[in-house]
Amino acid sequence: MHCLAPDNLRELLGNASPQVGQALLRLAGRSETPLYLVGGTVRDWLLGRRSCDIDIAAPTSAGVLAKLFRAELGGGTIVDLSGPEDEAVRVVWHSEQVDFATFRAGTVSIEEDLQRRDFTLNAMAVPLALLTTEGEPGWLLDPTGGLADLRAGRIQHCSGAFGADPLRMLRGYRLSATLGFHLVEGTRVEVKKYAARIGDAAAERIGYELQRIFASPRTAGTLQTMHEDGLLAFLLPELYQGAGVEQPEFHHLDVLGHSFLALRVMEEILADPQRFFPNRIGEIAEYLRLENALSCLKWAALMHDVGKPATREKQPGSNGRVTFYRHDEEGFWIFREFAERSRWSKADAERTGGLVAMHMHPFHLCNVAREGKISRRAALKLCRRAGADLTGLFLLAMADSLASRGQKKPERMEEELRELFDSVQKMYDDHIQPVLFGPRLLTGKDLIEEFALVPGPLFTTLLYEIEMARVEGDVTDRRTALAFVAAYLQTLAANSTTSS
Repeated sequence: MHCLAPDNLRELLGNASPQVGQALLRLAGRSETPLYLVGGTVRDWLLGRRSCDIDIAAPTSAGVLAKLFRAELGGGTIVDLSGPEDEAVRVVWHSEQVDFATFRAGTVSIEEDLQRRDFTLNAMAVPLALLTTEGEPGWLLDPTGGLADLRAGRIQHCSGAFGADPLRMLRGYRLSATLGFHLVEGTRVEVKKYAARIGDAAAERIGYELQRIFASPRTAGTLQTMHEDGLLAFLLPELYQGAGVEQPEFHHLDVLGHSFLALRVMEEILADPQRFFPNRIGEIAEYLRLENALSCLKWAALMHDVGKPATREKQPGSNGRVTFYRHDEEGFWIFREFAERSRWSKADAERTGGLVAMHMHPFHLCNVAREGKISRRAALKLCRRAGADLTGLFLLAMADSLASRGQKKPERMEEELRELFDSVQKMYDDHIQPVLFGPRLLTGKDLIEEFALVPGPLFTTLLYEIEMARVEGDVTDRRTALAFVAAYLQTLAANSTTSS
C-alpha cells in the first residue's frame, strides 16, 4: 500500500462537478459498507489526466448504492450495466456519470476484486471514506504492482484476465495507443494464446475499442503490434485476404503490406498536413473538424485496397500483366459488409466507404492532366461525387501514392496530386460553388411551362446539364439557359429519329 496526502486524495474528485462530488462524499460518510474509487479513475488521477467518469466498487449491491447515490444527488438516470456474473449500475447526471460495481465474481475483499481486473494499472483503489476525513493519511491499494507499471509505462495483464473476458486483449492495445505505453512481453504472449477467442466479444464492444485506437495518434504502430501478436487477423479478416497478393511495378509491396504502409503514411500526413499540401491548410483544418473525420481517413487508408484480391486478374499475353479493374467499387461493398458487421454508425460507414469507392478518381484525373488541362466539367463531377469529402479524398490519394514506391511509379506523382487538388479547389471556389449553392436559372416548373415537358427522369438530366453548362461558362442567365434546353431537346429528337 502507498500513503497519499489527503489534499492529493481530494483531487480524485476534482473533475467532478460540486454536486456529484459532494453527493459521493455524503454517501461515503453515511454508508455502512466501504466504497472504493477504482480503475480508470485512479489511473488517470495518478497520471495527472482528466478522468471523465468515476468508478466505484463495493462488496454490496451496486444497484442499492446507485439508488442511494441518486437520492443524495437529487436526480439522475440509472442504467443497468450488469453482465452474467457481475453487477454494475451507472448513474447519469447531466453530462457526468458514476459507475457502481459489486466486487467481481463473488470476491469478498477489495484486494481480491482488484486482482481479477484486466490490467495492473487498472487494479488500484482508494477508499472513498478517506476523502471525508480531515488530516488522516490516505492509502492507495495496489495488490498487483500497478503503480510501478504505471510509472514505467508498462501494460501488464492480471492473472486470468483474457480467459475471463477476451475483449480485454483489445483493450490492452487501446490503452497502449491512448497512453503511449507498451505491452510487456508476457502479456503479448498471452494474447497470442487467446487471440482466436476475440470473436466471443460483442461487436459493439470490439468496435468501441477499435474506434478509440483509430482516434489516437498511434494507430499504425498499435495495429502493427496487434498484427505481430496475431490478434488483428481475427478482427479484420477481409484485410488479410491481401497477404501475398503481388501488385504491378507501380508498387513495391503486396496488398497487405501496402495497406499497412498507407495507414502509417496517413498518420504522418495528419500530423503535419502543411508538409504535404502547403496551399490547402485551411481546407484540411476545416475538414478535420468534421466528426470522426480523422479516424475515418485512417480506416480508409487501411482498407482502400480491400477489393483487390477479389478483382486480381492476369491479362493474357506474353507479359502477363496483373490488373485490379474496379477494385475500388468491389472494395466499397466489402467494406460496407465489414461496417455492418461491426455495428458502425451510418455516417462513419458512408464517409469511409465513400472514400474507399472514390480513391482512384484523383489518379484518373492526374492521367488526364498529363495530356492537357482539367476541364471544369471533370472538376464538377469529382466535386459532386466527393461532396464534403473532397479534401479527405486528396489526403487519401496522397497516402496511397506515398505508400507506393515501385519502379514504374510516375516520378512526380505526389506533385501532380498537389497541383490537381489546388486546381480543382480553385475551380470549385471560382466556378462550381456559386452554381451549386446559388439560385437556379431554371426549375422543373420552367421546364413544364416553357417546353410542355412531363416530370420524369429527363428533368434531372436537364437540370444537371444546365449546371454543367453554367460551370463551363456556356450558360450565364435565364435566356441562355432556355436556349440551352431548346438545343438539347432538339438534339435528343434528332438522335431519336436517326436511331429509329
